[in-house]
Amino acid sequence: MPLIASITKAYSENRIEQRLKFCCQPKLLIVDEIGYIPIDRHGAHLFFQLISLRYGKGALILTSNRSFSKWNEIFGNPVIATAILYRILHHSTTANVKNNSYSFREKVKARLIREPEVEES
Repeated sequence: MPLIASITKAYSENRIEQRLKFCCQPKLLIVDEIGYIPIDRHGAHLFFQLISLRYGKGALILTSNRSFSKWNEIFGNPVIATAILYRILHHSTTANVKNNSYSFREKVKARLIREPEVEES
């Protein structure tokens, strides 16, 4: 189950504190594909809570195919997006990878998919 869906479900079941605590336990938390699945306002608030709890306490790896300037669209609110980005980017290292993955390139070669236009940062 996707991370934001799991914390939203925990919230609806009145178990949010336990779920956030569980997500803060690992020394490294990897969140793959931020922005791939739409995040509603409530999910954005819950994700902010998670990021705030982990802030300065554990390593975090995030992947996204969206530039930071588009994160206000992902979270539906520029204030929440800015707060999340502040906590994520403070004391961080970022890597911007512009090449497509091996499996993606192979699918394009086999004409199974078309190569999309690249989003500018």
